[in-house]
Amino acid sequence: MKHILEDLTGKESEREQEKKKHMHDKMTRKDIARMEEEIEYRKLVVRKQALEAVKEARAQGDLSENFEYHAAKKDKNQNESRIRYLERMIKTAQIIDTSSNADEVGLDNTVTVYFEEDDETETFKLVTTVRGNSLKGMISIDSPIGKAILGHKVGDRVSVKVNPEYSYDVIIKSIENTVDDGTDKLRKF
Repeated sequence: MKHILEDLTGKESEREQEKKKHMHDKMTRKDIARMEEEIEYRKLVVRKQALEAVKEARAQGDLSENFEYHAAKKDKNQNESRIRYLERMIKTAQIIDTSSNADEVGLDNTVTVYFEEDDETETFKLVTTVRGNSLKGMISIDSPIGKAILGHKVGDRVSVKVNPEYSYDVIIKSIENTVDDGTDKLRKF
């Protein structure tokens, strides 16, 4: 009821304010440039191809049973959706600095950590959320482990809080000062 009253009075609810805080994805200038390049490519190349495919499929006759037409329309709509998504991401992006001290874990660094609980060592690169891909060893700075180790040094024991009831400890074994060389792919949502 409180939310309804606030909406009627024109004031934002706490829930809406909290939602807005989390709408901004942390991105680097290179992430934004990659997105802009993809948008341009999709608008100039993919859009033309998709429109041509729809036109060709439409010319084949009865649209109700025309698989090619429905597939072409689906591809066209997916392209337009991706363009809108990328434009929204750029509009709401929070630009972050990529610099960090040479002896601290920072964005785009490759880090080796020892998981005490599992007696295992893993190496991964810390990246922004739009480039995160755990299967390829690219961990987001917004993930529990990314948040926990950011800014720490070799030899630090860090507690990674997964949720209020569970956390685990890792020890930072090495930090390699790598950079974003442009080969990291953007995630496909």
